[in-house]
Amino acid sequence: MKRAVLLLCLPIAYAQSEGDLGTGKKLFQAHCAPCHGIDGAGGRGANLTLPKLKRAATDQAFFDIAKNGIEGTIMDGAWQLSDGELWKVVAYTRSLGQTARVPIPGDPSLGKVLYGTLGCAGCHIVAGQGRSFGPELTAIGARRSAAYLKEAIVDPGATVPEEFAMVRAKRADGQDVRGMRVNEDSFTIQIRDPSNRIQSLRKAELASLEHESGKSAMPEFRTKLAPGELDDIVSYLAGLRGEP
Repeated sequence: MKRAVLLLCLPIAYAQSEGDLGTGKKLFQAHCAPCHGIDGAGGRGANLTLPKLKRAATDQAFFDIAKNGIEGTIMDGAWQLSDGELWKVVAYTRSLGQTARVPIPGDPSLGKVLYGTLGCAGCHIVAGQGRSFGPELTAIGARRSAAYLKEAIVDPGATVPEEFAMVRAKRADGQDVRGMRVNEDSFTIQIRDPSNRIQSLRKAELASLEHESGKSAMPEFRTKLAPGELDDIVSYLAGLRGEP
């Protein structure tokens, strides 16, 4: 009995030392990706790349959900996997929402001031403050590396997440509607415009519809920030990990 309790207290350490994250990744892609996406970012199932999961605040809670499912939802229990395999899946999935803390140049306090000066809160939310036109940044430092954050600032079109893809629709009357694609099917498309209003358009009534690959609603700051300022704001963003 004591040995069993000890194993339950050390699930992630066990998975990493005896199972390795590579095995967990293969199991995840085979059994979880059909609902949660190949990268864990969600689909029919929840987005699992968040640093904190509402239903699975602890590793044990995560394991219990993976094993038993959630009653009344499409989340079924993974009856076909052993407990050891499930712990490897838990360890791998946890890794999706975390980047390692590494020393980076820049002063985060100055970066926070720059974040306000540049008007970033006009499109992004941090700890409940700001607008939701762009990605929420409350825990962005736990999900993205400093290199990714730097590229997103100087060349935002190079790293556009799928859910923020830009489209341009031209109505039959010549009016342009440009914004982020919220949803699309064979007959309609929903676009979030810069005023954060969602417009639903019937494709048959459009003069044209262009998917703007490699373009972002975020302005480019390549020439607006000095090298030191870029380091400062990246340092600030990298420190946002959803912690109190």
